Amino acid sequence: MIDRLTHRWQREIADQQAAVAAGTLSPDEAYAAQIYPPEFIAAVDAAMARYEAAVTVPAPSDEAIWSAIEELTEAVNEADEETGTIDTIIREDLSQYLDDVLTAAGVDVEALATRRGTDPADLAGEWREW
Repeated sequence: MIDRLTHRWQREIADQQAAVAAGTLSPDEAYAAQIYPPEFIAAVDAAMARYEAAVTVPAPSDEAIWSAIEELTEAVNEADEETGTIDTIIREDLSQYLDDVLTAAGVDVEALATRRGTDPADLAGEWREW
């Protein structure tokens, strides 16, 4: 299974909290909890779980895949609207996550995008606001 970005963000927060507690990191340098607020992580993680469940079924239809991409993208849009968390690096990571999950599920991402006439490097482009 793909390591969700949300899990990486949670590990980064925990690592920084541990470093602050150990005295090896100044509290002022512990940025992750501010960048990834709990409500943002929770909303994105729930959307990622739904996306994974929708696209990892045997032979998902193109319609089901695009619907799952749209739903995840709109959920991330909403979470970002609340927090303003997404920057260029996170946007690229989210795009890679979409691709990685599909590839792991056996979906030919390039063929999927070609059938829709979209850029395989920007599957969420039609809906994303980040």
